[in-house]
Amino acid sequence: MRYMQKDLTMTRDPKRYPLALLTSLAITLGMLILTLTLIYQAHRGMEAAKLRATSDSVEDLVFAVNDRIRSLTEPPVTALLLLRGSTLAQAETLDERLEHLDVLADILRINHIVDAAYMGYPNGEFFLLRRMPEDDTFLGAPGATQFVLQTITLDENNQLKAELHFYSSRLDLLERRANPDTGYAPQQHNWYQKAAGTNDIALTDPYVFYTTSAVGLTLARKAADTPAVAGIDVTVSALSSQLEALKLTANTEIAIVDREGTVIAYPDPSRMMAGPDHTPQLAYLEQLDVPALDRVRAMPVSTEARQFSIADGEWFGISAALRPMHGAGLQMLIAIPADELLADAWSLVRQQLWIALGLVLVLLVLGWRLGRQLGKPLEQLATEVGELSRFRFDTPISTESRIREAHGLGLAIEDMAGTIRSFQSISTTLNRSQNLDALLHGILNELISILNEKRGAIYLFRQPLSQLELAVSVGPERTAVIDGIAQHQTDTDITRDLRQRLTDHAVYAVLRNRTNELVGVLLIDLDEAHFGALDENTIRFVNEIAGSAAVAIETRQLIEGQQRMIEGVIRLIADAIDAKSAYTSGHCERVPKLAKMIVDKAIDTRSGPFTHFEMTEWERYEFHIAAWLHDCGKITSPEYVVDKATKLETIYNRLHEIRTRFEVLHRDLEIDYLNRRLAGEDDDQARPRKDALQAELQADFQFLAQTNIGGEAMDDSAVERVVRIGDRRWLRYFSDRLGLSHDERARHTAEPEPALPVEETLLADKQEHIVPWDEGRKPPVARDDPRNRWGFDMALPDTAYNYGERYNLTIRRGTLTPEERFKINEHIVQTIIMLDELPLPDRLSKVPRLAGTHHEKVDGTGYPRQLPGEALSVPEKAMVIADIFEALTAVDRPYKEGKTLTQALGIMRNMAREGHVDPAMFNLFLQSGVYLDYARGFLGEQQIDEVDVKVYTVAES
Repeated sequence: MRYMQKDLTMTRDPKRYPLALLTSLAITLGMLILTLTLIYQAHRGMEAAKLRATSDSVEDLVFAVNDRIRSLTEPPVTALLLLRGSTLAQAETLDERLEHLDVLADILRINHIVDAAYMGYPNGEFFLLRRMPEDDTFLGAPGATQFVLQTITLDENNQLKAELHFYSSRLDLLERRANPDTGYAPQQHNWYQKAAGTNDIALTDPYVFYTTSAVGLTLARKAADTPAVAGIDVTVSALSSQLEALKLTANTEIAIVDREGTVIAYPDPSRMMAGPDHTPQLAYLEQLDVPALDRVRAMPVSTEARQFSIADGEWFGISAALRPMHGAGLQMLIAIPADELLADAWSLVRQQLWIALGLVLVLLVLGWRLGRQLGKPLEQLATEVGELSRFRFDTPISTESRIREAHGLGLAIEDMAGTIRSFQSISTTLNRSQNLDALLHGILNELISILNEKRGAIYLFRQPLSQLELAVSVGPERTAVIDGIAQHQTDTDITRDLRQRLTDHAVYAVLRNRTNELVGVLLIDLDEAHFGALDENTIRFVNEIAGSAAVAIETRQLIEGQQRMIEGVIRLIADAIDAKSAYTSGHCERVPKLAKMIVDKAIDTRSGPFTHFEMTEWERYEFHIAAWLHDCGKITSPEYVVDKATKLETIYNRLHEIRTRFEVLHRDLEIDYLNRRLAGEDDDQARPRKDALQAELQADFQFLAQTNIGGEAMDDSAVERVVRIGDRRWLRYFSDRLGLSHDERARHTAEPEPALPVEETLLADKQEHIVPWDEGRKPPVARDDPRNRWGFDMALPDTAYNYGERYNLTIRRGTLTPEERFKINEHIVQTIIMLDELPLPDRLSKVPRLAGTHHEKVDGTGYPRQLPGEALSVPEKAMVIADIFEALTAVDRPYKEGKTLTQALGIMRNMAREGHVDPAMFNLFLQSGVYLDYARGFLGEQQIDEVDVKVYTVAES
């Protein structure tokens, strides 16, 4: 085919279509000349319109800025008149003036542009209330400060005393202290002097405020019937921030200046200041060092844009007059780079040029196709078939032609390409579908498309029930279950049965796997025309596709079956761990559910530290597996350690042995008493001694029994009493080497057996109480252990166990020795080691780490690796929260009651503050309501109390 195509091309006469080519070129060239002419005229008009629009925009800007100036001066006037007419002017003492504090606060609350409201007195006294600036370090104010009161009053010695008062938003006094800045005298300042000399409102020039260094102006007026002067500070910083939004282009320079050239507003407020830091002043225009604005200021006042040149290029400048303020004329100076102002015009030119180029190309193609329309349809189809031969089955096939045979051939090739694409889609569906439902839908839809039908269904065979169950369906509602289908039936019998029970107008394909076992049935409904034309080729085609589908379905069923089995084994392990100890019942089931709830909220959150947190479907599954296996290492933890309820408990409570020794001592006292009586001692002497010693034994045993419970922390005196009681002596007449296990005998070999009877102490720490580490099973938790390939960093006790009676009874807090506490903590080490030994696939490679980090702390003091917070992922931090909250609120622990929500959250809040859990994750857990959703599902009603989320929210670093 390729050689034939080459030969046809070589014999082509290049002069066969000269008219079409010339026609195409003539039309294209004429259109191009017309387009370029129109573009040139449009550009000139755009440039003029742009300059006119700029002038109109400047007029709008002037109106907006004038409106802003009006908002700066008019609303505060009302507040000033209110303040001037108040009795604050007649108040002579600080207490009398403080009665007007709420009036000044209301002025500040209502007028957001008012920075401060105050009253100045002719004797130098001053009473000013300002809102707290955004700078939280202002004057060293307390954290909740909303208002700052500055006062200058005459004390009892007629001396001026300056003070600072800090108030909350509700005017609660937070702090009162002396003001170190005592040099302020109101009667010496411009605002006071201007207002004192007139009965009208005095308005100052913009200046830098004495206390806050903000730029603003002051409105002042003499109080009624008194020489005091009321004042209000109004900030004009908003003008500067507004100018940035009013810039016509990105690099537009804009400023507002007064008649002397002082800069009243500029987008960068930091450049408006001049002079030293302790006495800042407003800068002059030339101090901004913006040559373009200097040139604009020299222009006549007008809203018309004028072009000028400076060293850095061409500019357009506008100098517009603003509403007068404080008696000085204001100008708004605007300098716009010419290239930016006319950027839209040039962009339109470029756009039109591209459109013109596109039209040229379109006309060339159109002319060429018109010239070839009558002679080359078969050549085009040959080219497209060549693309199909190179496996480009997505090539569109042209079917429109004036030649009937070419048109028919195009339709046939198009159908063939569509069929091949459908085969590709089926192949992709069989190989890539992630679950059985998607696989079945894909197969059915592609087959329906290939056969050009609209309805079909797939039934799957359920072996135990001997029935076909509807899996997927396209079209009308179908019978959900078909009973009475047997595995041994032939395909013909099954098809015949289904034609009678479902529909006869369909093509059926029985699905069988590699071992020829029945998997299901596929059917495609046929309309009347297609059913009448049904032949063996169509049936064979559907059966061949069905064969591949059956194998794919079997594979997917096996995969899903294996996944269900893995899930079952994981849950079996978790249930076994929960069943092993009544103290942790249900823990391994509840923690995964709570952890998933937290992670889902982190994924849904679109703010804060979790803004970009996402998890793929496999990452979610990996986390799910890890959460269920997070405590699988507990299967190696001895129950008598995990369940140890008293200090002397091992497999049983050894307090009974000690009680027996007390019984021996008690009977020894009885025997001693009787011997004394037999020896002739008077009963009045022998009995009180015996009774006192026996009472002492009773008290000592009660003390040891209470100590054994381990409910409260032991102090030094209690430890000394245990030692003193333990020093009592008793005689042992029977060997302690008989009836021992191999391990017990091994611990006695270090010392020879003494001759009987032997005197022993009541409480003993003996060598046989020490259980050394078995070197072959010593956990590799030390950082320098060569076997430690997991990065563990835990302190390993010197011995595996220490059963010493005194050692255990003198445990300061709780019931566990350091060795036993390590044994419990070791469960996380065993979890990591066990999971690391599993042949996990790559997509589950993080399961050991995810399952083994829920006892780490963000301050790096957790175990087993002492990982800091930055080394923990979001899912790992979620596991920490879930594990702790479940443990605190669990109601199935026989040794404690589940805590209420407020109790548990209070403990966790302290843990977040102390660096044990991540504050951001704890806040998410709290603020998202996950704690409450979990509580409603797993906590008792008595545990769900009212929670104020704000109280428990922790500040994040």
